[in-house]
Amino acid sequence: MKYLSCLSLLCVALLSGCSRDQGPLREGGLVYCAEGSPEHFNPQRVTSGTTIDIISQQLYDRLLDIDPQSGDLLPALASSWQRSADGRTYEFQLRPDVQFHQTHYFTPGRPLQAADVVFTFNRILQPDHPFHAVGGAVYPYFQSVDWTALVTEVRATGPLTVQFQLSRPDSSFLSNLATDFAAILSAEYAGQLLASGRPTQIDSLPVGTGPFFFREYQKDVLVRFYRHANYWRGEAAMAQLVFDIVPNNARRMAKLLTHECDIIAYPRLAELALITERPDVRVQESTSMNVGFWAFNTRKAPFDNVKVRQALSLAINQRAILQAVYFNQATAARSVLPPTSWAFNPQIPLHEYNPQRARELLAEAGYGNGFNMNIWAMPVQRLYNPNALKMAELLQADLAQIGVNASIVSYEWNAFRRRLSQGEHDSVLIGWAADNADPDNFFRPLLSCAAADSGSNRALWCDPVFDRMINQALLTSDQQQRRSYYLAAQQYLHNELPLVAMAHSQRIQALNSQVEGVSINPYGGIALFQARRVQP
Repeated sequence: MKYLSCLSLLCVALLSGCSRDQGPLREGGLVYCAEGSPEHFNPQRVTSGTTIDIISQQLYDRLLDIDPQSGDLLPALASSWQRSADGRTYEFQLRPDVQFHQTHYFTPGRPLQAADVVFTFNRILQPDHPFHAVGGAVYPYFQSVDWTALVTEVRATGPLTVQFQLSRPDSSFLSNLATDFAAILSAEYAGQLLASGRPTQIDSLPVGTGPFFFREYQKDVLVRFYRHANYWRGEAAMAQLVFDIVPNNARRMAKLLTHECDIIAYPRLAELALITERPDVRVQESTSMNVGFWAFNTRKAPFDNVKVRQALSLAINQRAILQAVYFNQATAARSVLPPTSWAFNPQIPLHEYNPQRARELLAEAGYGNGFNMNIWAMPVQRLYNPNALKMAELLQADLAQIGVNASIVSYEWNAFRRRLSQGEHDSVLIGWAADNADPDNFFRPLLSCAAADSGSNRALWCDPVFDRMINQALLTSDQQQRRSYYLAAQQYLHNELPLVAMAHSQRIQALNSQVEGVSINPYGGIALFQARRVQP
């Protein structure tokens, strides 16, 4: 059986290798096989993990970083910061001599200044800003945490000092500045684009301060970056970094085994036993802050009825899903918040599988004869859901037992996300990976009213009671007091069920055994600054 698996992978590799010349990909660099194409090249404008993995930590830096072991905040572009006694003013001191990328389309005339930070965040905050509406005025993460209601002003108080004024205290403010979405852009580059009538290029021909600069993008084929020689942390180990776009899981695995790719995203769990026996492959695995879930579009009938949502939840066999989809490489979810979070509520009961009670609830809701619905399944593999199509098929079979006829829907990944944001779905299998260690990162971006408007709330659920709970938690820095609000919020979600939390998955990646300097960050994103190839 093992021989057949290896043979089939090799055949796929040989066939895929004929599609284009792979030689130039590897010269002087590293090849990462990614599962999809980036939507564009500005992290502010996405929440897609596929896009963030490719662009954020390769091209950009943030004011703050996150310690992957402790979750503590660390200096990055900001060397230090201070908060006022009332928690409404933050001032950041920037590092001197941080250089922006020099590319074939931009030559910087100066290093990073406070003006760049002001430009970066005022683009999001100010509707009359010349770049605010570029790309459609969509900043989903910042809109989901109600950034414009929180931040009243961003201003330079010196060439290398910048001040944020807040309308209220917010205990998650610094954590949000450390997310992959809070990338710092170049105001000088933006000014040149505006003067030449090319403002949209700010998101398609990017300029940052990160370890690599943009060189080439062929849609659905590859993204190529070159080493930033003047990077403030020191030069990257590799002169070139290529993201080879390979949506097919089997092809990604085959390319790893034939050494066409050095690293692959999300190897198929069914094949872990096979690849761990190979001396030329190394598998990395880590507990990760994430959740895979099934969200209901609560703005559509019958999903606006809590009894229907409860019935659908009781109809599904979570244990079977963990075995068939995650191969037991995940923890059964009780709520959206993973058990490793300090705000996790252990009193939430484990998922109950009770088809009989599900049928009773449907009858009470007026759907005793069932109904038709669709389940949208992601076309790509993500850490929180390694096989959404397989999961959809299992749900489809479970729902048939209570008289609900479910059809499965999928599209190309970027089209899938666009149509999902427009609310075309009845329900969707998707998920979330943490961007920082603050529990708010699982609540506001996924389930707040602001997130329903921005598109990251896939249930399109807006509940003022829930919003009050999570907003109260932000007004205090006392962790025990915050935890009490989050415990109550998780119980409220358990009762209302805008979504069914399925699993918290292990994060796994596979790489050529000659590649070092790559590790898994539990707070999302992929950093390849220190990646290097060593001789055996």
